[in-house]
Amino acid sequence: QVQLVESGGGLAQVGGSLRLSCAASGRTFSTYQMGWFRQAPGKEREFVAAITRSGAGTRYADSVKGRFTISRDNAKNTVYLQMNSLKPEDTAVYYCAADRRGMGLSTTPREYAYWGQGTQVTVSS
Repeated sequence: QVQLVESGGGLAQVGGSLRLSCAASGRTFSTYQMGWFRQAPGKEREFVAAITRSGAGTRYADSVKGRFTISRDNAKNTVYLQMNSLKPEDTAVYYCAADRRGMGLSTTPREYAYWGQGTQVTVSS
């Protein structure tokens, strides 16, 4: 089992940047594929980005491709989401999640076994 804690959310201007972090407990972090999801008020939770165990492979939603970068540091048990060129539609609660299946980078929330509590990102114009 792994526990996840997100940080780094807050208020940003349109065109600005934020870096989210997700710290994981335990000694098995490197065995999980990791993902970031987001949920805006009144909307379903949606996939943002995912990364393989080693960090060599990544996958992005079309809406964030070229603006967001997912990375991880297995020595620090942490996964990051660098968000640049922020838009008002990026406003949401952002969640990190851990996938223990090891079957490719999933975009489906139900395939992620563990979730953090979320961190609010608000992009103001």
